[in-house]
Amino acid sequence: MEKEAVKSRSATEQKLVDAVHQLVEERGFEGLGINAVAASAGVSKMLIYRYFGSLDGLIAAYIAQYDFWLNFDLKLLKEEDLSDFIKRILTRQIQLMRDNYVLRRLYRWELTAENAMVKELRQRREEKGTQMVALLSQLLDRPLSEVAFLATLLNSSISYLVLFGENCSIYNGIKIGEDVGWRQIEKGISDLIDMWVLKKQ
Repeated sequence: MEKEAVKSRSATEQKLVDAVHQLVEERGFEGLGINAVAASAGVSKMLIYRYFGSLDGLIAAYIAQYDFWLNFDLKLLKEEDLSDFIKRILTRQIQLMRDNYVLRRLYRWELTAENAMVKELRQRREEKGTQMVALLSQLLDRPLSEVAFLATLLNSSISYLVLFGENCSIYNGIKIGEDVGWRQIEKGISDLIDMWVLKKQ
């Protein structure tokens, strides 16, 4: 009976998360509200408060489910072909952000939100990020500060350019509003990683 209740709650939570996606995709962030989400999910709005605390909590849950770095499995990091692996995961970050319109909208919301749910989300992301940096530092035999700087530079640049590209099609001559521009960026990231790794040798 208890397992069924847990399963039922999990299914309802997912319905609500899916409703957030559908509403933002169809109406934009402005169309997101407690009543609209509940109606779209076909559940009582009281369940949003019960399961997530607030609409902000539900939005944070959506971000947590789709955020690339929060869901990255650190066990995938191995010493073999680490340079190529770093390139692949950064390319995957680009693809995920460019492909998920809703996630981009909610990242914009997160930039200006300040509540307990968002603080917890940021703390989880920070913990995961520092764990990854520490592991890369160990595997690459590089100073922690050096790895942290490069990771911060690349991750933040990708996030900024993807979001900025929605309103500005070109940046320093790179067509960030088009696939050709992102291929150029991916090539630049690849070259930068190669130079950085070769510096060790």
